[in-house]
Amino acid sequence: MENPNRHLIIIITTLVEMILVFYRAEPKSYTVGDGEGWDIGTNYMAWAQPHNFTVGDVLVFKYVKGQHNAYEVSKEVYRSCDVGNGSASAGVLEKHETGSDEVVLGEARDYWFICSFQGHCLGGMKFGVNVTFALIAPPNTTHHDDA
Repeated sequence: MENPNRHLIIIITTLVEMILVFYRAEPKSYTVGDGEGWDIGTNYMAWAQPHNFTVGDVLVFKYVKGQHNAYEVSKEVYRSCDVGNGSASAGVLEKHETGSDEVVLGEARDYWFICSFQGHCLGGMKFGVNVTFALIAPPNTTHHDDA
């Protein structure tokens, strides 16, 4: 038996998606760790907490190439700090190793990042962010006559 509200739900979902695309806030760029960059000794969870990350925002990882990296990993790898063989099946989703990496937060979901160098993740070089859709009010289109 077909749900009588099915068509209404589809219409409402489509309208919401259209609104989200049309009234999206401008993406922001965040340098991870601010002036300290991506390095041992920074509390990255505290750094990330006050930010409201939204779809389209960019995380910039600045670090000395060859001394650190920035891996996007599964929640399980984030918790264990064990990248295994570094493959996707081991929970490594993306590897960033240039020393100046820009990661676009392209979906509304949780993201988990670690440094895979020995002892760095366990030493606190990791953080997670929740990325959401951003809505802004439509531009004010009211015109005022000076006459």
